[in-house]
Amino acid sequence: MPSSPSAIGYLRSDISGARQRWDETQIRHTAARFGYNLLKIIVFSARTDRVMHRLHTALDRAMADAIVTPSLRHFESAEAPAELLAVAAVITVTPERMFARWVAPTKPAGGLK
Repeated sequence: MPSSPSAIGYLRSDISGARQRWDETQIRHTAARFGYNLLKIIVFSARTDRVMHRLHTALDRAMADAIVTPSLRHFESAEAPAELLAVAAVITVTPERMFARWVAPTKPAGGLK
């Protein structure tokens, strides 16, 4: 039987505030509902530098297929970052939503006709 896909959780402590433990619980629950094995939850603050680089590194090291976050507000742009969607799905708790990993189309052999 194949193993389930894996995910990491991500939140910003300054956005979660006093709800951080609740957000972590909701990340675990949502990952399970979507069929992901949650490997760990990464917590950054507003002072964390190179957030996208650090998330990419965490995804690579964990060989994770997705990142689960309380909401898009936890990303600087308040959108699912294209840099992450190039390597993993992004799943939000509220609203419960999955942004599928973008796969760049490959050019057919011989070019387009």
